[in-house]
Amino acid sequence: MVKKMGLSEEEAKLRIPSGGTTYIHNRVGWAMSHLTKGGLISRVAKHTYRATGKGRDYLDSHKGPITPRDLKKIEGWKEAWEAASKKNAENKLGSTEEDSEDGDAGSGKTPEEMIDNAVGSLDDSLRSELLDQLGEVDPYFFERVVLDLLFAMGYGGSRKEAAQITKKSNDEGIDGVINEDRLGLDVIYVQAKRWLNTVGRKEIQSFVGALAGKQASKGVFITTSDFSKGALAFAESVAQKVILIDGIRLADLMIEYDVGVSTSRVISIKKIDSDYFEDS
Repeated sequence: MVKKMGLSEEEAKLRIPSGGTTYIHNRVGWAMSHLTKGGLISRVAKHTYRATGKGRDYLDSHKGPITPRDLKKIEGWKEAWEAASKKNAENKLGSTEEDSEDGDAGSGKTPEEMIDNAVGSLDDSLRSELLDQLGEVDPYFFERVVLDLLFAMGYGGSRKEAAQITKKSNDEGIDGVINEDRLGLDVIYVQAKRWLNTVGRKEIQSFVGALAGKQASKGVFITTSDFSKGALAFAESVAQKVILIDGIRLADLMIEYDVGVSTSRVISIKKIDSDYFEDS
């Protein structure tokens, strides 16, 4: 299929967001399942399928690509999927058959891709909630949030060590240093501002000046808002390694490292164990 569709090497290796498999393997696998359920192809050996008489007749009478909506119109397809469709309908509370026809089937997405999209939507909502919460906490609690995040990311060695080398400031943020590794071979200067306004070039210049004053070569500037283009350009132009983390990135890191968030539900998705059936 990669050759038939003229996919580039990069396109052929592109993986779905969950990272489980490549788009081409995922979509081809589901296509084979749907075509089999429709009686258009049949499995004759491992990884080997053959068009049935019904399938050849369908190709003769059907013009254009075969879409998921086309397959649903094939006699026997819905019956073949009846059990799975019934269970899916029970899980999709509030949806209608029309929604399913024009939504999931019409989108051309596989179930894995729809799951990834749903998870993405939930993460977007969670990100917004986190930023709202960060905007309401007091300055010292915000210091704790940043400290917990840095520790969760592996900085500071231990929670106790991280706390000892980070000092409180009076500008609603952390203004201190933290070990880059457990041995303390290098340190990182960290400043965090719980701001609503955009952080400009002036603030980054002051931060870089503070780095020079401490003879530090690495710094991380964290804000709950965002950075101006001038601030971003200046950070890239200086000799020190300066990382700028805006509110969106901060929320993403908190989600990734489970800081301020908890898992509300875990869904286990099963797949065929190919090794188990290897000798079948």
